[in-house]
Amino acid sequence: MRVATAGIAASCLLAVLNIGVGWHAGSTSVVAAGIEFAGDVLASAVVLAGVRLAAKPPDGNHPYGHGRIETLAGLMVGIILALGGAGISVRSVQKIAEAHPPPSVTGAWPLGAAIVVKAFLAAIKLRTGRRVGSASLVADAWNDAVDILSAAVALAALLVTVSDPSRFLAADHYGGVAVGVVVILTGLHVMRDATLDLIDTMPSAALLSEMRAVAAGVPGVWGVEKLYARKTGLQYHADLHLEVDPAMTVQASHEVASAVRVRIRETMPSVADVLVHVEPGRRPPESGGPPPS
Repeated sequence: MRVATAGIAASCLLAVLNIGVGWHAGSTSVVAAGIEFAGDVLASAVVLAGVRLAAKPPDGNHPYGHGRIETLAGLMVGIILALGGAGISVRSVQKIAEAHPPPSVTGAWPLGAAIVVKAFLAAIKLRTGRRVGSASLVADAWNDAVDILSAAVALAALLVTVSDPSRFLAADHYGGVAVGVVVILTGLHVMRDATLDLIDTMPSAALLSEMRAVAAGVPGVWGVEKLYARKTGLQYHADLHLEVDPAMTVQASHEVASAVRVRIRETMPSVADVLVHVEPGRRPPESGGPPPS
C-alpha cells in the first residue's frame, strides 16, 4: 500500500508538469505523456483500493478471503490503460494536419524527469509485487515501465520536430500516436494476465512441484495423486489428494493430512490454505522413500 501511495503522488506530480509544460511549449507528445501520467493516478488509486480490500480476512460469505478483489483491480488497470491509450492516439491523429507554430524545446525537461522517476517506481513496484504475489501491483509496475518507453518516444519526437520544424512538424504528433499505441498494448497485456487468474489458471509447474515435494516429505505420505491450485488475490488455495497406507485408521490418516497442510502453509508463504483429501495407497512404499505419484 505504501508503494501504491508513492506511485499516486509521483504520477500526479508528473502529470501536472508534463501537461502544463507541454501545453505551454505547444508539444502534442509531451501533453500526451502528461495525460497518460494522469491516467496512472487513476490506475494506482484502483490498485491501492484493491490491495486494501484484498487484505480483509475471510468471512462467512467469502471463505476464501477477498483476494479476487485485487485481481479485479489489475483487470481494471488494464482497461483504463487500453481506453486511455486509444484516446491519446485518436487525439494525436486529429492534430497531425493542423497548422501551428513548432513546439518549444522546454518540453523536453519534464519528459526527462518522468523517465528517471518512472524507472525508480517500476523497479520498486515490480520487486514488491512479485514478492507478495500482487497482480495489480505488478500490472502497475508494467504500466510504469511502459511510461518510460512512452516518455522516451515523446522526447525523441519532440527533439526531431525542434531540430527541423519545416520538415518534421508532424513528428511531434506522430510521437503522441506512438505513445497511445504502446499504452493500448500494455493495457491488453495486463488484462490478459488478470483474466488468467480470474478463470483459475493453474500456477507454474515449479510451484506445483515444490508443493508436491513438501507434501511427500511428511512421514506417512506414500505419494501425491492429484494437486490443483488457484490464485485468489495474493495467494493460492490448493486441493491435494494424498496416498497413505490403506491399513491406517481414520484418525491416523487425518493426522497425516493435517501435518501436510501445516507443513505446506509454513514453508510456502504463497499458499493460503490446502484442502487435503486422503486416499488408500495403491502399493506399499518402496525402500528409501515414498512411491512416485
